[in-house]
Amino acid sequence: MELLRNIKSVTAAHHGCVLTIGNFDGVHKGHNAVLAQVIKQAQILGLPSAVMVFEPQPAEVFRPKTAPARLTRWRDKYRLLQAAGIDRLLCLRFSNEFASLTAQAFIEDWLVQKLGVKYLVVGDDFRFGKGRQGSFSTLKQAGERFGFTVVDTASLRLGTQRISSTLIRQAIEQSDFERANTLLGRQYTISGKVVHGDKKGRTIGFPTVNILLRRCVSPVSGVYAVQVMFDGKTYAGVANAGTRPTVNGTRQQLEVHLFNFNGDLYGKELHVAFKQKIRDEQTFASFQALKQQIELDAQQAKSLLLA
Repeated sequence: MELLRNIKSVTAAHHGCVLTIGNFDGVHKGHNAVLAQVIKQAQILGLPSAVMVFEPQPAEVFRPKTAPARLTRWRDKYRLLQAAGIDRLLCLRFSNEFASLTAQAFIEDWLVQKLGVKYLVVGDDFRFGKGRQGSFSTLKQAGERFGFTVVDTASLRLGTQRISSTLIRQAIEQSDFERANTLLGRQYTISGKVVHGDKKGRTIGFPTVNILLRRCVSPVSGVYAVQVMFDGKTYAGVANAGTRPTVNGTRQQLEVHLFNFNGDLYGKELHVAFKQKIRDEQTFASFQALKQQIELDAQQAKSLLLA
């Protein structure tokens, strides 16, 4: 899959495509249905299939303090779109300047002139352009004028509910990972490279590996029974997602203690699958009290995962 990190990367060779636009956060079952639609049409027309996403996501620019938690980090989103069979990923930097672009300018300058879109798949609730003035109807009219087809995303439903990133976030917040996994079409995981921590866990017999979450809001918070995958192997463990208030932590990170493992994982990429929530993150009166609770957490996680 070709990655275009900004509009300057788009050349005359990229003119002509079947395109879909969206956040694609989670790249869930509903997204995969849209991607399959794009790929099928691209094959029919003999054109590349393309996805346009934005970094940061628009809500993170307009509402930085209340933007929803991300289900997938950028690297995972790239991998999942690549695995779906998309030919080209265009990642545009979203800023207040970009948001001031009128709907008509976005259509004429970007979709028509730069990308040469021949077939566009978007949600019928899609809004774009300055003041969210652009709509699905705006695109349909532009398509008739400039010669490209516009169709809406056929929503994939589970029962009576439309599969969405919001629905998956709600399932994760409720610690219903079975439902979240069903909606995603795979296990809910957080992936990232192991970084150096403060190594306090070693002093109480629970060495941990640390992954920085690097997002404003984490979809998980608290202590969980987890499975950790790396180098083709899977280990059971217990994880804390949060800021670690007992040791005056401030940054969002994921700390994982692996059962039955001894080794150096610094720099390795881990995939952490969440199985069940054990408790909320809390502040303890002392480091000793924290140690006692971690022992109980580990016992509970083992009973859930290793029974």
